[in-house]
Amino acid sequence: MSTTTLPPETTTPRPKPPLRPRLVRWGITAAVVIPFLWAALGIDISLDRLLTAPVDMWNRVVRQMFPPDLSAEAIERALPSITESLWMAWIGTMIGAFFSFFLAFAAATNVTPIWMANGVRQILNAIRAVPEIILAMVLIPVSGLGPWTGTLALGLHSIGTLGKLSSEVIEGIDDGPVEAVAATGGTKLQQMRFGIVPQVMPTIVAYWLYRFEINIRASAVLGIIGAGGVGAELQAQLRFRDFPRAATVLFLTIAVVLLIDTISARVRRRIISGHAEEGPIAQLMGMKWWQRILAIAGVVILLAVTFFILYQYQQGLDPA
Repeated sequence: MSTTTLPPETTTPRPKPPLRPRLVRWGITAAVVIPFLWAALGIDISLDRLLTAPVDMWNRVVRQMFPPDLSAEAIERALPSITESLWMAWIGTMIGAFFSFFLAFAAATNVTPIWMANGVRQILNAIRAVPEIILAMVLIPVSGLGPWTGTLALGLHSIGTLGKLSSEVIEGIDDGPVEAVAATGGTKLQQMRFGIVPQVMPTIVAYWLYRFEINIRASAVLGIIGAGGVGAELQAQLRFRDFPRAATVLFLTIAVVLLIDTISARVRRRIISGHAEEGPIAQLMGMKWWQRILAIAGVVILLAVTFFILYQYQQGLDPA
């Protein structure tokens, strides 16, 4: 019987990994790490300060806020300021939504000539580049101290942000409906009205609601410079080192912001998805038994705290 001898295996060297991806990764890492270290040195961050910061924050601020001042006078002072912040955020959002809707079409390259779109975009970029608090400081000599100045600052900044986001939505539309309207003899205005607006409105409205959430947080900061809102009340309590009352203002503000964020997020999901979500009762029945107990307990506690705050507020309005 003859045997066949197999040829020896030829070992080929493993190819080296390409150099370019490694250089890109190292370049991105350097572009992140070097500015971070440079910035840390520029603002005088040290390891000792980082390690002691949580303890200092707890001893000097957080521990002194407990228990918060839930007296009728404290709640009676805090709630009107929080309500004022909400009205500022709502009106500012309406101002930004109205003007940004028209500017978005002018900034979209698939609707207007490129020279006009670029010009409007630069205007929107310039508006968005200035923070709300700087806008408020510029408007104070014109409109004076108070919530109207903060509302105008929020509205102007919202125009820049919403205009940019809305123009990008318009540029991403399907051209089919627009071409169909044009084929039936529709004018340019009719093409936008019946071909573009129905496509972009759900996303644009969702952006409006998201901007409303942002404006609520921004309105709390504007009060620090006298532009209305809850920031003025919080600054007053911290200035006099009344930390329990400052905690009351802070916690009430956080509670209101979380509530509005939850409702707004649900509405945005409903608009974008196009179908209704399960109601709270259906979600509660779909939970496990221990989750259901925790949810019911949380709702009961929330209602109890809400009724207590409203009762204290009523007592503050009518001390007699």
